[in-house]
Amino acid sequence: MPSLSPLLTDLYQLTMMQGYHHHGLHTHEAVFDLYFRRLPFEGGYAVWAGLEPLLDSLEGLHFAEADLAYLDTLNLFSPAFLEALRGWRFSGQIEAFREGRVVFAHEPLLTVTAPLWEAQLIETLLLNTLNFQTLVATKAARCVQAAQASPYGGQVVEFGARRAQGPDGAVSAARAAFVGGATGTSNVEAGRQFGLPVTGTHAHAWVESFPTELHAFRAYASLYPDSTTLLLDTVDTLRSGLPNALTVARELREQGHELRGVRLDSGDLAYLSRHIRAALDEAGFGGVQIVASNDLSESVIAGVIAEGGRIDVYGVGTQLTTAGGTGGGALGGVFKLAALQGVPKMKLTGDPAKSSLPGSKHVWRATDEAGTLMLDVLTLGDRPQAGQRVSDPTNPLRSTVLEASMQWANAREVVMQGGQRTSAPESLRDVQARAKAELACLPAGTRRPLNPHTYRVSLGGDVAALRDQVAEGLRGHLGQ
Repeated sequence: MPSLSPLLTDLYQLTMMQGYHHHGLHTHEAVFDLYFRRLPFEGGYAVWAGLEPLLDSLEGLHFAEADLAYLDTLNLFSPAFLEALRGWRFSGQIEAFREGRVVFAHEPLLTVTAPLWEAQLIETLLLNTLNFQTLVATKAARCVQAAQASPYGGQVVEFGARRAQGPDGAVSAARAAFVGGATGTSNVEAGRQFGLPVTGTHAHAWVESFPTELHAFRAYASLYPDSTTLLLDTVDTLRSGLPNALTVARELREQGHELRGVRLDSGDLAYLSRHIRAALDEAGFGGVQIVASNDLSESVIAGVIAEGGRIDVYGVGTQLTTAGGTGGGALGGVFKLAALQGVPKMKLTGDPAKSSLPGSKHVWRATDEAGTLMLDVLTLGDRPQAGQRVSDPTNPLRSTVLEASMQWANAREVVMQGGQRTSAPESLRDVQARAKAELACLPAGTRRPLNPHTYRVSLGGDVAALRDQVAEGLRGHLGQ
């Protein structure tokens, strides 16, 4: 990805950095946790995405002379601070879930351990990158899950560049959609940057630019005889588009080629696709795919399949790249200080759900003997043991005793040390494969798109005790 400027941050990050520098706090070792409090789309999981481009950005992040010159024009920053920024680099450690893993609310997805001013500056970049891509990857996974519920199978392709949140959003969304299971994108720039398969058909304007629909179909097929997908609904889908597509399919076959597909962009997709599939099969073109677009989402896809639709490829656009739908729109990831110079820190607020968890924590994930995910537990130290009682982070009265059958593994890895990656960058296909495998390990009830089972994230006794201790100390300062 193109290198990013350190000015892709909020102003208060820089004013705080200057304050830390002025008071000699900037080199103090800080621990920050990144997490979210509520799963998107009222679902049961999220697909963690955006980590690889984030690591790329952090490795090269620095203040260029043009950046410093601009900051000087704001009349907020001293010459000494601007000079200090000239040599600023991220030198910290990052421990995180590997990209493509399934993650849940109330657990640290990523922990930064770094000098205070370094950790403070990168907050906005982290949240901007990871919130959006995780949201889109999760939406894509839900759409793929819906499409694959068809007895005939189904693929999802990202079609949303025109409705995405600007050029950067379009490219990032295409990448994240691939992590979530999409098989390709219509976005050529995303294809170039990430090596994604690019796909497309033609617009209604193509058909309207020729004397007849049949002329338009023939002209397109003559240019792309081995990759033609024809849009059927410019005039009339069943009475014009389908017969003309069959005519072109026969002509291509006579020339030694095959029509790749036909596309529907309006109307009753279930009804139309059933009739088109029957007609294609009867004419001997069983290999021609039916592609659908038109403001699709996981719920629309599920509805088409429930009504017997015969769609092979779903081109999901607006709802995917903007992460629309109930519980979508944004992922509320936050970045909170957990320790400074070894002293646990926490946010204590009138809303208990918004309080943060102090201390440097481990995230442990339990599976059963079949590899199915069972439970995540946060501890300050060793892995959880059978017989220990763990509690819900939002309600201490909800607790459970750990079973002996649970097999534990550290859910996160150190992915950056000393400001440098600890391993080579992963290919996007490897990340996608991890996401697919992780989703398959979720309990079936947790994958359910509506009213899913809640996957438990719990606090070990040491984390709960530290939270209560630090909270009591803060209340003591208030005389409560």
